[in-house]
Formats: sequence, C-alpha cells, structure tokens
Amino acid sequence: MSANLITAADLITSDCVIANLRAGNKRQVLQELARKAASLTGHDEESIYEVLNERERLGTTGIGHGIAIPHGKLSGLNRVYGVFAKLERPVDFDAIDDQPVDLIFLLLAPANCGSDHLKALATVSRMLRDRLLCEKVRGSTSCDAIYALMNQGRDRNAA
Repeated sequence: MSANLITAADLITSDCVIANLRAGNKRQVLQELARKAASLTGHDEESIYEVLNERERLGTTGIGHGIAIPHGKLSGLNRVYGVFAKLERPVDFDAIDDQPVDLIFLLLAPANCGSDHLKALATVSRMLRDRLLCEKVRGSTSCDAIYALMNQGRDRNAA
C-alpha cells in the first residue's frame, strides 16, 4: 500500500459502513466505532476506544462541515482499517468550526506503519472535502449505497 495512492476501497468495505448510528454524544460515538472496529480487527474494544480517546485529548478530530476523522495507531494491526459512520443525529464533537458532526471516518493504523497512516488521513480528508459527495451520503440510508458513493467519488477524482 505504501508505494501507491490509498483509496477508500483500501480502507473500507461495505461491512465497515454504519448507515444510521445512534449516539447522543462524542463519547458514545467513539465507543460505538471502537465496538465496530474491534469486530473487524479482532482487537479489544476498550483498547481501541482508549487510543481514540487519547487522540481526542490532544485536539479534536472534528475538521468542520459536520465531519470528523478520529484516528490512532494500534500495535498488532497488519494494515490500516477504516470505519465510516453516518449519525442518525449530529452530535457535538468539539469541531474546529463549532458545528455538530454527522459524518465520521475512523482510521486505525499499525503502530509501525510509517507514512501509510498519513496517506490514509489525506485520502479520507480529500474525499470528505467533496461537498456533493457528503450531501449524497447524508441523503443515503443504506450501508451499500454509502459505500458505493465513496468509491464513485474516488473514481471521479481519478479521472
């Protein structure tokens, strides 16, 4: 993965998408994402939550426009994992623009992954800066539809 561009398809599959996540606050969002990531990675849910929470203590991962990209590094992972969630209702995420967040892309990377972590963050950030894509995702109700939109966006950007 390190020599090539990282795409959404490298980070998530349709089973890594949560279409209508119910959570009342940032802590609950991170806990639900940690639960989903634990099922995908085989790692302990609490360890994943702690990694995410520790990163949030350094500064918010709410990048504005209703989007957050919580991320962290975890020993024992063999690749970068992603989980995408569209929240049922926006929650306060301490975002840089003080707006609530409803689109969240979680990234977990191996502790020793080098630049792949940064490449993945750049890919996700670039993808979620596409306002039309975010609008379509916000209007979608199924995991498969959201996954397809994210991969269409990649194809459109590659053209």
